[in-house]
Amino acid sequence: MRNNINLTRRRVLGGAGAALAAPFIGEAMLASPFIGKAMLASPFIGKARAAESDWPNHAVRVIIPYPPGGGADTVGRIFFAKLSEHFGQQFVIDNRGGAGGTIAEAFAAKADPDGYTILYDATAFSVNPFLYSRLSFDYGKDFQPVFLASRVANILVVHPSVQAKTVADVIALGKATPGGLDFASSGNGTVQHLSLEMFRHMTGVPINHIPYRGGGPALNDVIGGQVKFFFSNGSASLGFVQAGSVKAIAHTGVGRLATLPDLPPVSDTVPGFEAFEWNGVFAPAGTPAPIVQKLNAGLNAMLKEPAVVDRLNKLNVEYRPGTPEDFRAFVAAELEKWGRVVKDANIKLG
Repeated sequence: MRNNINLTRRRVLGGAGAALAAPFIGEAMLASPFIGKAMLASPFIGKARAAESDWPNHAVRVIIPYPPGGGADTVGRIFFAKLSEHFGQQFVIDNRGGAGGTIAEAFAAKADPDGYTILYDATAFSVNPFLYSRLSFDYGKDFQPVFLASRVANILVVHPSVQAKTVADVIALGKATPGGLDFASSGNGTVQHLSLEMFRHMTGVPINHIPYRGGGPALNDVIGGQVKFFFSNGSASLGFVQAGSVKAIAHTGVGRLATLPDLPPVSDTVPGFEAFEWNGVFAPAGTPAPIVQKLNAGLNAMLKEPAVVDRLNKLNVEYRPGTPEDFRAFVAAELEKWGRVVKDANIKLG
């Protein structure tokens, strides 16, 4: 024990001595005409700064953790097609679906932090930390938030045969139905699943969760009447609502939707209820700040492009300019909210 104590003391004293000596070493280095000049003239420092200033000087890989044709992929391609024109370099989409997005997230987390591999993720980024207990990366430490690209409210859609017209009607119907209501979702742990879990928790309506392998199959079965209730992605279901294939009861956002101005939010009936499918851009942690800022500025510039704005409006997508700090705060709030929902619903995927 005494040897361990003495060893510890030597380490502490040694560390303290090094700390006390540091100012003098620093002054000696600055005073030295050889060391100081050598450091200032270093070709490596100069090259690093040049690499940051001329980014991007070749193609950038954009990792999307979901298959082609989904909400994140659709909106991401709108942004990055125009961003390629803006910077004069290709932003190449690399779809890597699987395991709720964690396969692609793990790949992006370990990519070189040089600005040439970025992640375009969605709401799963703020849900997965609570669903998966054994991941090879850390969402908080391994990623740098860059830009909140979009928010899309879910729409509570029902089969046209359902008599309910309002959220209050759905709540009353659910409480009066023996065994509760069957609700579809686009899969375990998705925001559509968590929306129904939050609805169940906040209203007391008994709900039977019917998970599908994607929002498309779930919506098809609502249209066909196999299942009659679904919190559907607002972009995916808009055309079917407008065509009368499904009936919209409410949306999960705030205020009114430009595309469906008569549709109220769920929060008018259930205060505090809010659930968005969001998309955003992340860089691997350690990506130089000038590159992060340049990428953020380019993405913000896309919101002034008429072609981009027109496509986003038609898809029922909300968007607004923002900084990396804005996005970091948004992600933190989403993590807190969905962490509570996952815990209350006792959802575990791995």
